[in-house]
Amino acid sequence: MTANADSALSGQGFVSPARQQKIRRDRALIRWWLYFVCALILAMVVVGGATRLTESGLSITEWKPIHGVIPPLTEAEWEEELEKYRQIPEYQLINKGMSLEEFKFIFWWEWGHRLLGRFIGVAFFVPMVAFWAMGRIEPWLKPRLVAGLALGGLQGFVGWWMVASGLVDRVDVSQYRLATHLTLALIIFAYLYWIARRLAPLAEPDPFERDRLDMIGKLVLALVFVQIFLGGLVAGLNAGLTFNTWPLMDGQIIPRGLLAMQPAWLNFFENVMTVQFQHRVTAYILIVAGLVLTVGTLRLSQRKELRRAGAHIGAFILLQAVFGILTLIWHVPLSIALIHQGFAVIVLAACVEYLAVLRGSYPVRS
Repeated sequence: MTANADSALSGQGFVSPARQQKIRRDRALIRWWLYFVCALILAMVVVGGATRLTESGLSITEWKPIHGVIPPLTEAEWEEELEKYRQIPEYQLINKGMSLEEFKFIFWWEWGHRLLGRFIGVAFFVPMVAFWAMGRIEPWLKPRLVAGLALGGLQGFVGWWMVASGLVDRVDVSQYRLATHLTLALIIFAYLYWIARRLAPLAEPDPFERDRLDMIGKLVLALVFVQIFLGGLVAGLNAGLTFNTWPLMDGQIIPRGLLAMQPAWLNFFENVMTVQFQHRVTAYILIVAGLVLTVGTLRLSQRKELRRAGAHIGAFILLQAVFGILTLIWHVPLSIALIHQGFAVIVLAACVEYLAVLRGSYPVRS
């Protein structure tokens, strides 16, 4: 640990060397636990994307948080699950006549998605209780971790709220609810990753850098969240399967029909053309903002840690744009689409990393 990091660790009042040593050990343990949870959330986003792209999300028509961990074990139980699926519009209007083997394929994707969600809950709750009982969690950190647990519980409810929207009168889930579900997952990721990074031994922040770069860092982070929500709308409306050309869209830079629906605001959420177009435009804005951040950081800062974080943002946003373009022009192949969705989490992590480096480690609160 550097002298600056030591200074950050003892930032509020005198802290004995023995106390600092214990805090370092405890923080290392907690942050690696949070890194693991963040990795699981990344996996969850990818599995969720696969569940959506394979049209598997409505295959389980009930929400059984405890009992649902056990899949069908007998042929009779499989037939019972398929019969429940036969009652919803997706089966009746799209998949009528689906065989049991075909049903099992979509069932396992959704079951795996839900099982991973349950595992994430256990992977967060059990270590938190253990660390709490062992006195390894600093008092100021406890409510922050409880808030993370509450967000995870909320995500479970939002997930079922999303699925429920596709069980009656629709053949798929609401794009509003899907976008909310995805965005909340990434909010939880960013929240936990922020805590983990600031528990790391980062150098003490430079007020000059923070004054000049904090705003652009926050702007890029906000744009990433907006783009994630818009990507959820694109996925919910299957908008990526339309207008599969780039840079032109329907043969034009700005296609006609963007405001065909009335009232006009509805187009931004339900018009397939408009939803895809705004996702493209926000990507262009994000590229510009990301490059401004990268160039500004390289010009203003001599700190390797911050320069590296700034360079990552610009490079990752450009790479994510390439993945997005390939997903579009290749008509949403599963592999590239999942890379595009998963890499959005990496872009988000880079933005959180940048702001964490600007602020430095959490000080010890004596």
